[in-house]
Amino acid sequence: MPFTRRNFFRNIAAGAAVTAGLPPLADLAFSEIVPASRASEPGGPIILSRNENAYGPSQLVIAAMQDSLQFANRYPDPAVSALHARIAQSHSIKAEQLVLGCGSGEILSIAASAFVGPGKKLMTGLPTFEAIGRCAKTVGAEVVEVPLAKNYSHDLAAMLAKAGSATGLIYICNPNNPTGSLTPRKDLEEFIRKLPATTTVLIDEAYHHFVGSAPDYTSFIDKPMNDDRVIVARTFSKVYGLAGIRVGYAVGALEKMHALSTRRLPEGINAVGAHCALVAYDDLGYVQMSEKRNAADRQEFFNQAETRKVQGIPSYTNFAMLQTGRPAVEVIAHFKKNNIQIARLFPSMNTHVRVSFGTPSEMKEFWRVWDLLPAA
Repeated sequence: MPFTRRNFFRNIAAGAAVTAGLPPLADLAFSEIVPASRASEPGGPIILSRNENAYGPSQLVIAAMQDSLQFANRYPDPAVSALHARIAQSHSIKAEQLVLGCGSGEILSIAASAFVGPGKKLMTGLPTFEAIGRCAKTVGAEVVEVPLAKNYSHDLAAMLAKAGSATGLIYICNPNNPTGSLTPRKDLEEFIRKLPATTTVLIDEAYHHFVGSAPDYTSFIDKPMNDDRVIVARTFSKVYGLAGIRVGYAVGALEKMHALSTRRLPEGINAVGAHCALVAYDDLGYVQMSEKRNAADRQEFFNQAETRKVQGIPSYTNFAMLQTGRPAVEVIAHFKKNNIQIARLFPSMNTHVRVSFGTPSEMKEFWRVWDLLPAA
């Protein structure tokens, strides 16, 4: 039978025995749809270090994983094409305005390769997600790090003052990792308009689904700026719970996307990843439930912090940064000793620790271990 999207979903229906007899998604409580955390192996550490979705993918996606194994002997082109067409259609863009990648990590890597190099500069916030900076250095570019503003937004005035003809690429993670903070949309638009015409801006919206109804935030995909210099990156690693599957994408103008597509890894997305991402993308009930679950977990996290008089940076993501009042390395070591992994040290914020939100039971253990910390 030839591979088509219709056949794929027919196969899922036939092969997804694990979901047979289940009531509709909307009729199930969240705890009934997802099993206990898949973030760690039994007996292993509680992993609160990598901003993963602790609840994992939906049961529909798990069924798709199992069903897609029958295509393991085939190259992934049909599945990738179906995913590409679905995402482009959902964003109302031309197919040529979309590039898929092996996670958004590949998008960042090929963007560095495309837009910076010897004699060129990449500009980022400090601290921010560092992968693109490492990629830029490998192609001979200079990385200019601009400290965040006092409210932990990107200091756009300072970035603009440092931008020049050699600034090939500016990376804006919004919401930002590791701070979980937002940079207002109107400020970003004003900033971009003032940049040199030769500067490309990559906006990383990895945590887009967790922002909620913040008035200062609007996605650059959902509401394009109509500026050909802007590229937006998204990932399936967060709200969809597919960090281990590695699927991401970029949206932008034709010229920018051509520069990325000529550098991407051929067949960089495997058949299982493409199948799962396609199902996850249309599993809207699960996405909405994940957003609500994260909002509840985030609120409970800050409630617990407040009862302990611990200050945290307001978060719009699935993690938060806490002010420990002591060297962060000591806190990280304390949690490691107690079988909990939290994020590594961020040198520019050496008394803060970043904590990913886990399941309620995992967070209960986190706060139990927190309470064992010696007095600051």
